[in-house]
Amino acid sequence: MPLAAFEGEVVVVDKPEQVAEAVAYLRTQPIVGVDTEARPSFQRGIHYPTALVQIASHERCYLFRLTHIGMPQELADFFADEKICKVGLAFKDDINGLRRRRNFVPANCVDIQKMVPQYGILDLGLQKLFAICFGKKISKSQQLTNWENSHLTPEQARYASTDAWATLLIYEDLLQHERWTPEEVSALQREEKERMIEHQQEIQDQRLREQGIEPPPHMTAEEREEHQRAKRREARKRKRQNKQKRNNEKNNPSGGAADSSTRRKRGN
Repeated sequence: MPLAAFEGEVVVVDKPEQVAEAVAYLRTQPIVGVDTEARPSFQRGIHYPTALVQIASHERCYLFRLTHIGMPQELADFFADEKICKVGLAFKDDINGLRRRRNFVPANCVDIQKMVPQYGILDLGLQKLFAICFGKKISKSQQLTNWENSHLTPEQARYASTDAWATLLIYEDLLQHERWTPEEVSALQREEKERMIEHQQEIQDQRLREQGIEPPPHMTAEEREEHQRAKRREARKRKRQNKQKRNNEKNNPSGGAADSSTRRKRGN
């Protein structure tokens, strides 16, 4: 697939006095695409604060370097403005990262990951979504670079602006198509689940054959569904039994000891 990238104007905002003009432009846009970046962590349990928030229209993308300017009140107010539609991918995580820098109440923030199943799309990654919608790919080569560096490289700036711009384009493309019914979405999800199960079975069968073992026969989709229903019924049965047991113990907490004492007296 051909490579796509944002070709509009990229404006880096790394001084407090630049914020007002940037936000004023963004407030003239009815819809913008949003993404954020943070310094990558390669150790479990260590996370770095949001270093960059990029907000794109079709013609211009602003890169707000939060490591330099913090989270300005003007920017927080922008994300709380219900008149402007802000579109992102896995947007809740991005918003939470921004709110840790300055708290605000987000408004009119749309997560396209929650939208795409309604259009018959189960892939949730930005690259795959862009490829499905436009038949083009976007580069992720700068994803794990250090976004806290003193200066952004041209490659980082282009990558960051492309991600925000891509979310905007995907959102607008989705709105041009008819939504699927819930029944159609459920059927697609079942088909995808079956496909994944069959793929895993093929991998397991191949490993067994490499060991000289003939794989056992597999259950059909209907048999698997019945097996799952039986497991759910058994789980509900155990839950009822455990609840009844707890109620009995609560109503008669010393019942066991009393019965034992009675038996001893009778024995004497």
